[in-house]
Amino acid sequence: MAGEPAAEADFIIVGAGSAGCVLANRLSADSGNRVLLLEAGGEARHPIIESPLTWMQAAADERFIWGNESEPDPHLLGRTQPVPRGKALGGTSAINGTMYVRGHAADFDAWAAAGLDGWSYREVLPYFRRSEDHWRGESEIHGAGGPLRVSPMAPDPVLYPAFIETARAMGFDEAPDFNAPSPEGFGMPDCTIRKGRRDSTARAFLDPVRSRANLRVETHATVTRILIEDGRAAGVTFMRGGQSHSVRAAREVIVCAGAVNSPQILMLSGLGPAAHLQEMGIAPVADLPGVGANLQDHPIALSFWAASGPVTFDSQLRLDRLILSALRWRLTGTGPAAQSPMSVQGFLRSSPAQDRPDWQFQIVHSSYQARPWFPLWRAGAGHQFSAGTLLLNPDSRGRVTLRRPDPEALPRIFLNFLDAEGDLVRLREAVRFQRRFFESAPASDLIAAEIAPGGEPDVKDSDEAIDGWLRATVMSGGHAACTCAMGAGPDAVLDAQLKVRSVGGLRVADASVMPNIVRGNTNAPVIMIAEKAADMILGRPAPAPEA
Repeated sequence: MAGEPAAEADFIIVGAGSAGCVLANRLSADSGNRVLLLEAGGEARHPIIESPLTWMQAAADERFIWGNESEPDPHLLGRTQPVPRGKALGGTSAINGTMYVRGHAADFDAWAAAGLDGWSYREVLPYFRRSEDHWRGESEIHGAGGPLRVSPMAPDPVLYPAFIETARAMGFDEAPDFNAPSPEGFGMPDCTIRKGRRDSTARAFLDPVRSRANLRVETHATVTRILIEDGRAAGVTFMRGGQSHSVRAAREVIVCAGAVNSPQILMLSGLGPAAHLQEMGIAPVADLPGVGANLQDHPIALSFWAASGPVTFDSQLRLDRLILSALRWRLTGTGPAAQSPMSVQGFLRSSPAQDRPDWQFQIVHSSYQARPWFPLWRAGAGHQFSAGTLLLNPDSRGRVTLRRPDPEALPRIFLNFLDAEGDLVRLREAVRFQRRFFESAPASDLIAAEIAPGGEPDVKDSDEAIDGWLRATVMSGGHAACTCAMGAGPDAVLDAQLKVRSVGGLRVADASVMPNIVRGNTNAPVIMIAEKAADMILGRPAPAPEA
């Protein structure tokens, strides 16, 4: 928004991402609340963002991301990898794969059992329902009429039945709804897509209320510090156009900058591990050792397979067809560009010792190197399947630290994947499971050959061969979380009300607040967290849990 920034607001929200847009909507619903939403990025109106098909291009486009790269990982042969985080209205909800998965009910019950009152599944379910406009309509577990459209991903008419039959032959059930309390088995996910276009939180929650007189949205405004006076958050400073601005908060500052930027902002403000802050030349305001610690993400084990015939998305990438598909989508919101080419998904247990699924197995009928092609112009990637298994409850822990005491310097991200031996063991078994699946009928009829990991028949299934492949290829699921965790112990950054310990008038509401990562995609839980945070901030009683 052009013009001079407001000098004061009742509520200052830092970050217009998956949580911030929700809070801006809910807090400004009362015309008596002056709400300021600060976003470091700009608008997110572009075809590669709006089309669900091109989310991987959006997540790599420097116009819409922060450009984070992880630190060399000692357990992944010193590899670094991109850590895509959205830098635009909608945040990472503007660049993610649109998948709407809440997690398992036991995930939230474990939060409550650890001393976080109000965070059990029964208590958070009303907040999931509040945000939803679900395609199934209203029920005990789903909401209707909420701001966020949740739509089904259409199954491929040839591939999905074949893969479901394979799953059944291997002893797995079909799962009609991955957002049931205890999702397990194979099926197709729901997505945040409205009429064929991405329904980011900016589109769903912010756009309908941008005209409210009591809501001000400032884009290209990078928050540099939280102003803390007499032990309380009094406001923030931010940079825009090379100039520094200050704005004061009459009631609260709510940091919604995500699992990477929220701990960075807290540390730049003197809130974090005292020794690290002193090393950076920052005077500690509160020694909070958990800030930036406990980083959790879902590592993915991959394999790639050549298809036995022209049954994959590569056919749609022929240039003339791709142009027609783009025009169809632009005019009608339908066709191949209206969703990703996912074949099937499964929530599975790596062993009977797991009390709930710890694998999220996915098959995509496209190559990771897929690209437009045309005869006599250039070749395509070919007809391939890409399989990935996300480890949903990793034991490895990473951290986020400052690189320099400079708000413009990206923080250091240590993913620390495969640090725990048990993570390596379960991902090793995930690769073996992928092989068993594609070697089983009728899936085997769709496969011509294993492309990778591959290897000589007498050694490719050895622990050493698979471990070498994993160390060379394991990648992030893009679900960074837990770096400003709620809890009751000495390392907890927040209490159960999302309040920063030792500082008044300051809360955090985003993926960083999770004490342990949920067993599923993180966008839906973050939206729930923001819905619950709004009630906490406004002092409203929580909805009565479902019976």
